[in-house]
Amino acid sequence: MKQLLHLFKTGFAITLLIITAACTGAGDLPNDEDAIVIDMIVKMNRGDYWSTIQMGAEVAAKEYNVSLNVLAPENENDIQGQIQLMEDSIARRPDAIILAASDYEALGQVTDRTSYYDIPVISMDSEVASTKVKTYVGTNNYEAGQKAAERLMELTGGQGDIGIVNFVQGARNADQREEGFMDYAARFPGVRIVEVLYCGSDEELAYRLTREMIKQHPGLTGLVSLSAESSIGAGRAVEEAGLGSRFKMIAFDNPPEMLELLQEETVQAMVVQNPFNNGYMAVAAAVKAARGERLEDKIPTDTKLIDLDNMLWPEHQKLLFPFVK
Repeated sequence: MKQLLHLFKTGFAITLLIITAACTGAGDLPNDEDAIVIDMIVKMNRGDYWSTIQMGAEVAAKEYNVSLNVLAPENENDIQGQIQLMEDSIARRPDAIILAASDYEALGQVTDRTSYYDIPVISMDSEVASTKVKTYVGTNNYEAGQKAAERLMELTGGQGDIGIVNFVQGARNADQREEGFMDYAARFPGVRIVEVLYCGSDEELAYRLTREMIKQHPGLTGLVSLSAESSIGAGRAVEEAGLGSRFKMIAFDNPPEMLELLQEETVQAMVVQNPFNNGYMAVAAAVKAARGERLEDKIPTDTKLIDLDNMLWPEHQKLLFPFVK
């Protein structure tokens, strides 16, 4: 397993360099007149999850002869920055836009404006408050939150104080994961949600907030973190606190740090998405939309609950180590 983790980290670093070189800016698009031009606007320009989405999108772009322009603000809290990227994209008039909206409501108005210019929009990863979107590609986030809660209730016996470390309040996927978790946990009268914290997809802030939560609630028996960045920071705080076997943690996504904590049993399970599929299927859907083809309202991608018992299953290995051949 240690060798797999080393290969994952090495493979990811190499792949990230390839992706960075392949993702062209708006002024560097290929001169193929037959290529479909697609702008993909995501939440931030760093992180394993977004890099894997780019990898899937680039594979689809090559297959479908797409000039793909990947854009993102520096961090997921920069809502105005993402709105500006949408405005800039509309001004360039691409054939389609793929949007992973950082805020469900705030990105709605600018998304509506795309219809004035007949630019189809594909929503990916998190939905946006606009009726102009052609389809949503991504996880059923409410269901994913319920999966996390179900496992945590099993591990804690449906008793005790539980904390939640979420990412961006107002992001549709963040809100839906939290809602799914809370609704499932509400079935257990012995469970008390002591705090819901938001780290803005900042690993260091997630670490500090979780460390303070543990300090303020010494009887804490469980924790769920709802994104890759919140999981990295929260996991580090839990590891440092040395809470022992009484404490249980469920994480989201599968950055290398989480795989190590899973092996060390600091984290008991991870809800793992398929970001490669999200990127690939979003580009494929955008191509269809640009051609005027009809799309289903939603194109769901599945999540898996992965733990020490099932992490070596072949289908799970493909999710955990997408860069290892």
